[in-house]
Amino acid sequence: MTVERRTLIKGAAASAALVLVGGAPLRADNHNGWQGWRDQLLAGRELSEGTITLDLPAVAENGAQVPLTVQIDSPMTADDHVSAIHIIATRNPAPQIGTFRLTPQMTRAEVMTRIRVAEEQEILVLAELSDGRVFQQTASIIVSVGGCAT
Repeated sequence: MTVERRTLIKGAAASAALVLVGGAPLRADNHNGWQGWRDQLLAGRELSEGTITLDLPAVAENGAQVPLTVQIDSPMTADDHVSAIHIIATRNPAPQIGTFRLTPQMTRAEVMTRIRVAEEQEILVLAELSDGRVFQQTASIIVSVGGCAT
């Protein structure tokens, strides 16, 4: 059975769209802002030290399209893999940027996306591992023109 390139690309795009589909975005006034959402994700677990690399510009001319790459050092085996990556913009009106679900079949724990950023703030990334540990990394960004309406 052969798969046409166009069919493969359409399938990959549809899969990527499904990764970001979830419940309604968290508003800053719900659950004590982004801290409440983070605490809900942690569910009492402590944050561990891990190697998360964030590639985010220090200054964004336009906050409507800010490139972000997240890489986590993980063997991505059935017993030891990153199961989810959560991205939070700490000062956005809707701080929950997105959640990416990963499986051991992926060769690398890496996601690339573009995010909207309202103003100067910290971007927080949480990485959940298959053994229950959670890693955290932050990066600061300065925004010339905000990309979110309040």
